[in-house]
Amino acid sequence: MYKFVIKGGKELKGKVKVSGSKNASLPILFSSILSGELEVENVPQLKDVDTTCKILSYMGLNVERKDNRVRIYGEVERKEAPYELVKMMRASILALGPLVARYRKAVVSLPGGCAIGLRPVDLHLKGLERLGARIEVKHGYVIAEAPKGLKGNEITFDFPTVGGTENVMMAATLAKGKTVIRNAAKEPEIVDLARALKAMGVKIEGEGTDTIEVVGQEELHPATYRVMADRIEAGTFVAAVGAVGGEVEIEEFPYESLTAVIEKFLESGLSIEKLSDRKVKVKKTGSLKGTDVTTAPYPGFPTDMQAQFMAAMCLAEGVSVIKETIFENRFMHALELKRLGADLKIDGNTVVVKGVKKLSGAKVTATDLRASASLVIAGLAAENTTEVYRIYHLDRGYERMEEKLKALGAEIERVKSELKY
Repeated sequence: MYKFVIKGGKELKGKVKVSGSKNASLPILFSSILSGELEVENVPQLKDVDTTCKILSYMGLNVERKDNRVRIYGEVERKEAPYELVKMMRASILALGPLVARYRKAVVSLPGGCAIGLRPVDLHLKGLERLGARIEVKHGYVIAEAPKGLKGNEITFDFPTVGGTENVMMAATLAKGKTVIRNAAKEPEIVDLARALKAMGVKIEGEGTDTIEVVGQEELHPATYRVMADRIEAGTFVAAVGAVGGEVEIEEFPYESLTAVIEKFLESGLSIEKLSDRKVKVKKTGSLKGTDVTTAPYPGFPTDMQAQFMAAMCLAEGVSVIKETIFENRFMHALELKRLGADLKIDGNTVVVKGVKKLSGAKVTATDLRASASLVIAGLAAENTTEVYRIYHLDRGYERMEEKLKALGAEIERVKSELKY
């Protein structure tokens, strides 16, 4: 087990490059099951990517990794994703659609991952049932079968689920006929998955809108695809400059997919200058002012940026009201921020943040992936030394974070933790 030891108060200056998107990489890697051969570029080196590759290897696929490139090929021998591999990553459920579509059977353990709410998979299962799969949940496993193959159908989600949209999209690629997904998620990662599937020969229309049409194919062909940049990592660096101060150029910045985040930071008084299509300069010229935000499905403000935005608002002038509408238990970082001296009041799905003049270093514990990032940001801005425990959460979603921050002038070290859990 490791922790971060951070000596705060150092402004961030220099250049940083955004890695490939975790949330785009995982479904695209699982989509390799559909074609039997896929080479994916710009894949970040993360714990969740490691887990995904282990699951694919367990199934019998060959997985070759070199730097940020992953090549997957071969045939599935075991149509199963076991609990031992699935327990730490919710995205493992994305093996379900591809397996039942191509191999007509899937046995996937109910997933684990961040402790930030129920995040039920029932919409995934209902969608696959609409395509003709027989679904049974037994002893903690989802068992899906389609002896005669899947058949295209019309599916309307109760709400725009990202994982559910991805699972049904992938399953529909080998279903007979056309599938129409209504109230589909619009996230950029959905668009990236659609582009990867198109590279394999799938006919898809409407990705990025609330209605997606997929025409099933007899088979898919091998392909090479480059994953999009990680918009949440990019937004995290913006938040870090907002909290800590300084001037940073961010390369491979996915500007168009971060407009809601950019608008809120601009409203708070942070300078964000677009230097090119893929590069911005972020500069803090004075104290930020308190800014309200409400999380919402894309193109709204992403729930995955809520914790980082809160960290920046802890040092803003005035009051910020932060409302979480996506998950019911995503304010656990607020209690840890209070340990650093933040003035926060939690009321149901809302946190009222009263900006303070300074934060002071303390020992804090990460409870989920984005909470980890918020505590690192706060630690960088705090006086004296902050220790962030359980950073294995952060390693699930940020590639070489401490190295990138060090290059910007931060004093942050990864050291062995005295905690055993």
